[in-house]
Amino acid sequence: MAPTDANVLILGENGTGKQVFAYELHQQSLRKNQIFMHVDLGSLHGNLFESELFGYAKGAFTDAREDRPGRFELAENGTLFLDEIGNLSLPLQAKLLSVLQNRTVTRLGESKPRNVNIRLITATNMPLDDMVAKGTFRQDLLFRINTVELMLPPLNQRSDDIILLATHFLASFSTKYHKQITQISDTAAKALLAYHWPGNVRELQHVLERAVIMTDGDQITEEDLQLNPQRFGSSVPAGKGMDLEDMEKAMVSKAIEHHKGNISRAAAELGLTRAALYRRIEKFGL
Repeated sequence: MAPTDANVLILGENGTGKQVFAYELHQQSLRKNQIFMHVDLGSLHGNLFESELFGYAKGAFTDAREDRPGRFELAENGTLFLDEIGNLSLPLQAKLLSVLQNRTVTRLGESKPRNVNIRLITATNMPLDDMVAKGTFRQDLLFRINTVELMLPPLNQRSDDIILLATHFLASFSTKYHKQITQISDTAAKALLAYHWPGNVRELQHVLERAVIMTDGDQITEEDLQLNPQRFGSSVPAGKGMDLEDMEKAMVSKAIEHHKGNISRAAAELGLTRAALYRRIEKFGL
């Protein structure tokens, strides 16, 4: 799908590598020499949605002191990656749909539409089909963004990737921290394969970085990994009738409980920003 201009929707849990895959699609596309524009819709306040994505004219609102293009215009001829699209409200979904249908944007304070030429990639960890059934996500927008749908499985379903990724992260962080760590011990490798990875690839990356920092030897041992298989496992049984939202809620709740309400530490454990964790706390009523 990469060499085409087809809209791609990437689905998967937090930390599975959705942004990495989006960028790789861009790198293997005919637009690879143009811009890759990443927009985190989950951190974009509703009041700023139009001005950030569509731009504005001077005087459109109090602080609009000059004309400014939005992300759609800035991504002209390149790839626009809209992350966490499942967090958009229905009114904002309608505005986005209009732009995607017409391939034009109208800056705030202007009436003349501007043509845009972008390749669209979107991503979310939310179950959009269920949201369509509940009326919280527009079906016509879902049809528009998922010409091709790419599902990224959680890391615990990609066991062949674990050691490959761990070796990659080991080499990267050994270079970053000027250490001569050349391998992962057999017992450490077995521990990596036995762990359930609730935080997916992002958690694996954090685990290897911490291990590289803490070890004084030339290999990573099981003790260096500091894995705790019981931390989330009892609350997040795989495939026992729980949907993605149930699992995410359980993980968020358990992380907050484990860190005794410390949002910064819980967010780091889950591979989220503080703002992203606060949104999920509000979403799940925790």
